[in-house]
Amino acid sequence: MLKKQTVWLLTMLSLLIVLSVYYIMSPNDGDLAFINQDDELSEGATETDSVTEETTDAEVTDITNVAGDELFTTIRMKVEDDRSREKSRLEAIVASGSASIEEKNSALEEIDEIDSIGTKEEILEESILDEAGYEDVLVRNSGGEKVHVHVRAEELSDEEALRIMQMVRDEFDRDIPVEVNY
Repeated sequence: MLKKQTVWLLTMLSLLIVLSVYYIMSPNDGDLAFINQDDELSEGATETDSVTEETTDAEVTDITNVAGDELFTTIRMKVEDDRSREKSRLEAIVASGSASIEEKNSALEEIDEIDSIGTKEEILEESILDEAGYEDVLVRNSGGEKVHVHVRAEELSDEEALRIMQMVRDEFDRDIPVEVNY
């Protein structure tokens, strides 16, 4: 079985290769554009919900003008890598002989929460894909503060966006702000 460091290195190298190939193949002579348009509220959405065509989320990762398949794959790899590093840090606390019982219990709870969020995101992605038949869907929970849903589609009606927002709230069992992008 491969060591965690080896898996991490291979993941980073894969990400580097994907981004390098895109940079070389980009139609704008390698210039990448960051797009950040003003949020528009959809009818029936609350102030904490928004529907936009393209946005950026610097907290999780920058979304660049990348082809859809590569973009979603790159973001998924980045999120998975960040969570894996955080879980490794927490597992080190649990395995530590100098950590208190409270610290170990807290670390175990955080590990469970990370796993739970990942599972909920996967369930939502599959549910949204099955229900509406979009090309691809990416769901990201940015630290429990906001859920970002990126749908690869030409258009997204207000009704579809509101349905997606409701699905997110149903899955996360709380009143969390939701941002739907397409």
